[in-house]
Amino acid sequence: MWMFDLAREQTVGPDQLMELARLSQDSGYDSLGLYLEHRFAYPSVPWAHGLYALTPESVLRVRSEFPSLKLVPFLNVLGHMEGFLRCEPGESLRESSFGGMMGCPSRLDFSKLTKSLVDDIIQCFDSEIIHLGGDEAWELSNCPVCAQTDKPEIYSRHMTPLIEQVLSASRQPAVWGDMFIEHPEILAEIPKQTLVFDWQYRTGLSNSALSLAAHGHALVGCPTLHVYDAMWVHLKESETNVRQVAFDVKSMNLEGTCLTTWECGLFGAYDTLFPAIEWASNVMDNPSWGTRLVDAYSDHREFAELMGIELNSLGGQFSFDGHRSRLKCRLLAYGNPFLAWKHHGEELAGEAGDKALELSQRAIDCSTGEEFKGVAIFVRTSVEIVRMMEAAKRWYAEGEPDKAVRALSPIRHAFDTLETVARRTRARIGGSLADIERCGLAKRHVETVIHRIRQYGRGELGYVPSFDTLVQTVFVPYDQGCWHRVNKWGCD
Repeated sequence: MWMFDLAREQTVGPDQLMELARLSQDSGYDSLGLYLEHRFAYPSVPWAHGLYALTPESVLRVRSEFPSLKLVPFLNVLGHMEGFLRCEPGESLRESSFGGMMGCPSRLDFSKLTKSLVDDIIQCFDSEIIHLGGDEAWELSNCPVCAQTDKPEIYSRHMTPLIEQVLSASRQPAVWGDMFIEHPEILAEIPKQTLVFDWQYRTGLSNSALSLAAHGHALVGCPTLHVYDAMWVHLKESETNVRQVAFDVKSMNLEGTCLTTWECGLFGAYDTLFPAIEWASNVMDNPSWGTRLVDAYSDHREFAELMGIELNSLGGQFSFDGHRSRLKCRLLAYGNPFLAWKHHGEELAGEAGDKALELSQRAIDCSTGEEFKGVAIFVRTSVEIVRMMEAAKRWYAEGEPDKAVRALSPIRHAFDTLETVARRTRARIGGSLADIERCGLAKRHVETVIHRIRQYGRGELGYVPSFDTLVQTVFVPYDQGCWHRVNKWGCD
């Protein structure tokens, strides 16, 4: 099985879903997992999904045209509920005030919601396996009511009825294994028929599988393609992880293997992963299969070498560390692209930036497909934007606000370019609508900073605000001490 992450901003239409099903079947997978969260049109919870969510009709169409391919639903009924909790009807159901990702298991309305989600999935999918999620429930016992109960007890008290709900429908429940590693006593309370998906993205299963199987639960080993923590994908680390987990599954005689692919928002492109997904199917069948992951890209091998190996070898922000890409997040996710300059300006203005520009341009030149070219354009443009910000900072510090403005002005076109890439990705394979909006927000903030430099860069306030002050989302003229930064307690 391989799992497609629909929840992280993918807007997959019926034809695009058919393409994913065809890829799965042609690659030799018997199952396509669909990680849903709030991106499924649950019939009983119409307020929970946005535009272009996966529909029950699309699921039925795939099952009709690919009857031998199982569609396995992956929902989440505890942690990773943020898409529900950020809607007005779900706002009161969260475990932590003003943030967090977890619903509150002590709230009756939350229990009713999760039961409705499971009911909908049972009705809309005919898969034997119903995956209930349950991972990364870090906020257990945050609220005053939940705090009166031990974390393992409140977890099992919430999850067990949902597992039994699946069992009563003659299906097989499944959950992620990480919370059992943190709280092994929960396993004794979970019905033995539950499949445990042991996700290990940096190691094999040798340190986790024995303890997870201690109470008789069957295990599925889960490697990943390292996309979420890369500018594109870490090919070497992905290959090592897939091979090791596949080997452990075979040697330990576990239930099976599920390749996970997470987070193609922030300018990922799922269709650039298709060769890797196909390659992984062969390795999951035979961990010693001789073809390297980079070689699986055949006609796009040069691109894969440049963007998946050489770029990552530059170190710093491009290196493999298992953390969600800081550069991508700071450039796009927080509404202030100058955060990328603040944290990475010095690095990208130097040799690492020079080499990244060279590699990305070579990748653009050798790309024969729009999907690959878009990835390389994103890498090149990200570095260029940060370097233009660094140049503007230098000019501003030298008392040249007009030159600082000229250095920043091309960034507006750069974000227009990225917006075009995002629109084409969305049209081609169902990418992120949010990425399109993020480009517009980033461009508008750059324009705001340009306006501020023109208005206040010559001492019009009686003092010259620092460049770092002017680029903040919150800048108030005459607040020379930036009290919004000094008094951070008011932001929570």
